[in-house]
Amino acid sequence: MTVSYFAIYRTPDDPAEFERNYFGTHVPLIEKVPGLVENRVHRVTRQFVGEPTYHLVAELVFESPEAMKRAFASEEWRASGENLQAWGGMDLVTMFSAAPPDGGAGTQA
Repeated sequence: MTVSYFAIYRTPDDPAEFERNYFGTHVPLIEKVPGLVENRVHRVTRQFVGEPTYHLVAELVFESPEAMKRAFASEEWRASGENLQAWGGMDLVTMFSAAPPDGGAGTQA
């Protein structure tokens, strides 16, 4: 069963500078995290309701909760967190993990 770790970034004061740091330094570090199956990053193109406004949504997919736990203990994960903190990304982010309620098959209508 895969598990995902989400990072949702509020809209920064300077989106271009944020993206320069995010894609230029943070993503390359994240992609070195052991056990990462996929790094999916989405730019929010339209927000229909809710506050605050969001800029990016990142989904880090791991093959299992155990793989995610091992990744969180890695030097690569620590380095990515230090990087995010260094340029202010940590001030904009909400992070959480999630898994499908039925073990990975998705919901059925």
